[in-house]
Amino acid sequence: MIDGSQEMSGPLPFGPRTDGRCEGVPTASAGALEVRNRQLARAAVEPAQRILVHRYRLDGPAEGFELLKQTSQRFNIKLHTLADAVVRIAGPDAGARQWFSRRARFAAPALPDLALQGADVESQAVVLRTALRRVLHVTETDMGNVQLAEHGMLRLEKHTGLNRHFTDFFAFVQDSTTLCAQAAQQRQQITVKDVESADIFDDDSRHAILQAGSRAAHSLPLTSRGRVLGMISSHHEQPLGSLSQTQLTALEKTGATVGRWLHWHRHTIVLDALEHIHSTARNRR
Repeated sequence: MIDGSQEMSGPLPFGPRTDGRCEGVPTASAGALEVRNRQLARAAVEPAQRILVHRYRLDGPAEGFELLKQTSQRFNIKLHTLADAVVRIAGPDAGARQWFSRRARFAAPALPDLALQGADVESQAVVLRTALRRVLHVTETDMGNVQLAEHGMLRLEKHTGLNRHFTDFFAFVQDSTTLCAQAAQQRQQITVKDVESADIFDDDSRHAILQAGSRAAHSLPLTSRGRVLGMISSHHEQPLGSLSQTQLTALEKTGATVGRWLHWHRHTIVLDALEHIHSTARNRR
């Protein structure tokens, strides 16, 4: 089993609140957000460091972190994505020269909506940035963000037109008091026509959205094989009416296309990186 906790096929798991209140301090405060985000980022990487230290008898967590960092740079993968894979995927057999000896490797799926070619087709950064532009073009706005499903939550990856407080506040989403979390749970597009009056948000989430200049929003799940691998959300300066069927159909196609690509990336590029970790660590013994 390769993919697991980083994909969402049901309700978001319970865990420490990320968009409510923490130890009596409003998470809307910059200091509390900074502490929360630092803790969650560290919590995503430290288990992978411990696994690598134990599996390959490394000198300590620092060597594990350096191996993750060098591999993430070599394969152009975010370090937290690589760490998630180390934790999530069963390790190689004892003494095995290869981690995935029977793996079939496939070419990247076509991305006709995004008009990408060459090396860009294999770059997650390029694909997500272009997909965000596509969604914003269809929804006729210039504010939006991309999140990926990792570690049982939605993690902010790309954004444009949104201020620092918004991006800090929604850096990690676990609770269901947000539009993107609701769309992930239901695995379908959701439009909030008026953020100020919508009952989907708690007070802190609503404030974080409104202060960024967003009065309406639309969330599009990035899906593959019935699972949510990510989310693209558009934000709008004025309350919205309903999106047209033409817009919804175009967005649905983009969500499915990018979802298929993310599935490929996690089964190909990420596994290539894990194979590199295995080979490098074995040679250090």
